Amino acid sequence: MKQGIQKFGRFLSGMVMPNIGAFIAWGLITALFIEAGWAPNEKLATLVSPMLIYLLPLLIGYTGGKMVHDTRGAVVGAIATMGVIVGADVAMFLGAMAMGPLAGWCMKKIDGAFQDKIPGGFEMLYNNFSAGILGMILAILGYYAIGPICTVINEALGAGVGWLVNHKLLPLTSVLVEPAKVLFLNNAINHGVFTPLGAEQVATAGKSIFFMIESNPGPGLGLLLAYALFGKGSAKASAPGAMIIHFLGGIHEIYFPYVLMHPILILAMIGGGASGVATLSLLKGGLVGAASPGSIFAELAMTPRGGFVANIAGITVACLVTFLLASLLLKAFVRDEDEDLEASTAKMKQMKAESKGQTVAAPAAVEAAAEKVASLAGVTNIIFACDAGMGSSAMGAAKLRKKLEKAEITGVDVTHSPVDEIPEGAQLIICHEQLQERAKAKRPGVRVIPITDFLNAPEYNELIEELKNSR
Repeated sequence: MKQGIQKFGRFLSGMVMPNIGAFIAWGLITALFIEAGWAPNEKLATLVSPMLIYLLPLLIGYTGGKMVHDTRGAVVGAIATMGVIVGADVAMFLGAMAMGPLAGWCMKKIDGAFQDKIPGGFEMLYNNFSAGILGMILAILGYYAIGPICTVINEALGAGVGWLVNHKLLPLTSVLVEPAKVLFLNNAINHGVFTPLGAEQVATAGKSIFFMIESNPGPGLGLLLAYALFGKGSAKASAPGAMIIHFLGGIHEIYFPYVLMHPILILAMIGGGASGVATLSLLKGGLVGAASPGSIFAELAMTPRGGFVANIAGITVACLVTFLLASLLLKAFVRDEDEDLEASTAKMKQMKAESKGQTVAAPAAVEAAAEKVASLAGVTNIIFACDAGMGSSAMGAAKLRKKLEKAEITGVDVTHSPVDEIPEGAQLIICHEQLQERAKAKRPGVRVIPITDFLNAPEYNELIEELKNSR
């Protein structure tokens, strides 16, 4: 059941995460140019509503269709999404998440049944008209059926959220959110649920607390601070560095192993998260757009005019409460002289692999998959790949670029990418060992180096030596 939930959540977040830049652009335009913004501009403020109603849902529908059936699915997904947009009175994020994948699936089934049977010379005719006719049918279906249904669901969700807010129960969401984050449902919750809900709330209230429920870096900072002061062994030594990556870089996954080491600490995370949400609710805090990644810089950049005190207070309270609870729990339950951080990290990697629908490869299989080629003399393009192409792969790419610079190796371009979108020009791919099969399937014949730690992989030094020798 856990794997099924993770797979569904991964699919939802996969439709939103590639478009986070559009959500941020919309949030910045809202923060700057609406009447209550930093630089009110009546003409530029007219961008806000069309972007919310049309652009963002269309991007989600396009991406959802592409996830199922590449470009043809994406185009039909956007057409179908237009039907639910016009057929509803609210921003159709939910409708886009339904129509995009449905359109991609329908197009995939039709192509599977007919594409190989088309006579030579009629391929373009089939491709254009099959997509056009299916898009028309699904747009009509979306207008008359899916749009009204999604409107009812949206109203029900809005009523439920309103009930939580009116009864001051919104902090209880942390009871579900904090454990779910450690189970690698963080992206699914933030981008699959809270981002669409937050975007709709911003349209009416100018800001939304939903953007801060999952992305608040306060609880993670409090936990790592407790480990830095009261932890033991390798966990205590590594906590300060993890704090920088988490709080400034916004990579929350860095603190998950520290919770898995002592699962009782999830109580501290829940307490801190709930306290932060309660503070934000009391002071009416919130953001104008999604904070992605969950860095303090992203949180402040998305804070509307007049909201800094509330948002900083929400982050600070979450940090302090988590720190106090985690410190007490560490003192009460930690007895070992040296905590097994490596075992918890391995457990986290296994859970992360499960959340992505993968299996953990045996060490021998990983070693065989990392077999070296004789020379890297012609390599000028190295791609780091991770599931979303924005978190761990970006860190790894930055780390390798610094090592190349230090080794005075020039002429090598190091970039990062989603594993399912590795560009054709890739000459060498570096990815987590659990993603290597997907990387090989995407770019057959390209050497793949599997690693287990994007920050401190020993493979980096080995690669540097290979590059030096090849030159």
